[in-house]
Amino acid sequence: MSERANASVVPFKVEDEPEQELFSEDAAEQARNPAERLHMAQAVRMAEAIVFASAEPVSEKQLTARLPDGINVAAAMAELQQIYARRGVNLVRVGDAWAFRTAGDLAFLMSRDTVQQRKLSRAALEVLAIIAYHQPVTRAEIEDIRGVETSKGTLDTLLETEWVRMRGRRKTPGRPVTYGTTETFLDHFALEEIRDLPGMEELKGAGLLSGRMPSNFSIPLPPADPDALTEDEDPLTDIDLEELGLLTPRVTED
Repeated sequence: MSERANASVVPFKVEDEPEQELFSEDAAEQARNPAERLHMAQAVRMAEAIVFASAEPVSEKQLTARLPDGINVAAAMAELQQIYARRGVNLVRVGDAWAFRTAGDLAFLMSRDTVQQRKLSRAALEVLAIIAYHQPVTRAEIEDIRGVETSKGTLDTLLETEWVRMRGRRKTPGRPVTYGTTETFLDHFALEEIRDLPGMEELKGAGLLSGRMPSNFSIPLPPADPDALTEDEDPLTDIDLEELGLLTPRVTED
């Protein structure tokens, strides 16, 4: 009698233990600290307000400084992005920043209100493409790639669009200025990062590259961090900015 009683108890215990574990895991998943969930929900609302009110994309560094301490900014923005995924306005990433933009499939609704901008010349488009793919690049290097001289006016036009910026100076004789793209460039062309630029096959498919390219032709891979100076670049100093006309000369008193 004793053995039969024991035999009936053991299977019951073996089957019951997994149920208890499953219940515990499920409960832990559902019952995350309510205060913590409320804290995150409030942070998501705050992030929404900050990005909505900003005329420029808001960086994660700015969000971290303005959201409550201890908030996982990346998680909060991912949640906010999911909320807006199916709406007429989407939350998009621009480099290391966030902005609200009209959903891509509804862009045609804005076309009537779009201000017609001056079209870039063919030369300016060529120079812009070279800078985007080859950055950091100097004017002499641009001319070497194009095979023709590049006028200062073409570079000035690109600087005025704020798609291109002066990065630094090359550590070579003459210390030529290096050029690179900006976050405004990424935002305008709907790129999350510079490495999202189309590759060779995509360019061929769009008819922007001939199908009869030389066998050794390749498209360089843009830098992972276009804002970081390379080993052969020096940062621009105030003196450099004054020489380049980007900073008002300091007035010295006699």
